[in-house]
Amino acid sequence: MPDDLSPSMPRPGQLLARGVCRHLRTHGFAVLEEFSPERGKRVDVMALGPKGEIWVVECKSSRADFNSDAKWEGYLDWADRYFWAVDEAFPTDLLPDGTGLIIADAYDAEILRFGPESRLAGARRRALTQRFARHAALRLQGLRDPEAII
Repeated sequence: MPDDLSPSMPRPGQLLARGVCRHLRTHGFAVLEEFSPERGKRVDVMALGPKGEIWVVECKSSRADFNSDAKWEGYLDWADRYFWAVDEAFPTDLLPDGTGLIIADAYDAEILRFGPESRLAGARRRALTQRFARHAALRLQGLRDPEAII
């Protein structure tokens, strides 16, 4: 029987991310899970919209998961909009004001609240979009040819 960390058994936050990604795709976004906008940072979901907008979504599966995250404010500089994704049982009063809220499960999600828009500077947007595209292409190549040297 697989343990909780095996690839065949997604963790609760990964299930939330899957529902978020499915929902954002219906709005025309390209999505990457566990994306690093810069060394030392890893966001749960980064989404690139049809007009070039960039959203970051952090998925929290429990109060303990949320309380242990002291780095989320560092992600604000890497997105036009920032969201929390939680399940319907999560105590949303814990989430900071001025951030977006998505209620999700493993299959879909719903955006309940948009946080304020804070447009990225042009140079950062360009660099981040290129990093996003390169990362997505390398992931696809890795899936198609897992033995390739990357």
